[in-house]
Amino acid sequence: MKIRIAEDYDQMSTWAAELVAQQIKEKHNSVLGLATGSTPEGLYRLLVQMYQEGKLDFSHIITFNLDEYLGLAPTHPQSYAYFMHQHLLDHVNLKPENIHLPDGLAQDLDAFCQKYEEQIIAAGGIDLQVLGIGRNGHIGFNEPHHYLSVGTHTVRLTEDTIEANSRFFNSKDEVPHQAVTMGMGTILKAKKILLLANGKTKAKAIKDALCGRITTRIPASFLQLHRDITVIVDKEAASLL
Repeated sequence: MKIRIAEDYDQMSTWAAELVAQQIKEKHNSVLGLATGSTPEGLYRLLVQMYQEGKLDFSHIITFNLDEYLGLAPTHPQSYAYFMHQHLLDHVNLKPENIHLPDGLAQDLDAFCQKYEEQIIAAGGIDLQVLGIGRNGHIGFNEPHHYLSVGTHTVRLTEDTIEANSRFFNSKDEVPHQAVTMGMGTILKAKKILLLANGKTKAKAIKDALCGRITTRIPASFLQLHRDITVIVDKEAASLL
């Protein structure tokens, strides 16, 4: 595990963009696992800038997103599909057929989850998985529980996660209570993992995730088992390490 402590959010984003760019340059048909939320916004902004400057080519890149709220259409401003199109997908030369987003409106969720897993396998597996971390230690929408699911699955969100995500909605009541997410096994199968965190609100989650112990109550703690993970955090998020 490599841990890099940045001065601030901008430096964290720059280092993350350099790592993702290196992956794309080394393997032009890389399979990228992508996260949403405020944490990777800077990373995506810099990747778009690199593309616009002619430094990156996404034409053979394949993407799989981590998760999505259930019940939200891709056009909903708070859906993760909408976020990805706004911040990355619509601004680089990714081919539409190479973009994979969890379907929050799938009629048969079990069938969708199985198909999503099969699509990842058919693509050759994820080369680099980008992750954020929740205040309660969740990654993707793998919430603290007495057990964790291996593959892509549906999940009921915890009150802590609903509360944390309510800032993106008009009210807490509008936050969906369920989501579809890659499972812990899917995430850990990625060849490389990049975990990002910034701000004091993530300090305890980062401390608990990297403490040398593993528990399903802190899903991110399982990342300590991975053979090739880079953790990039700013000083505030690293304040309890």
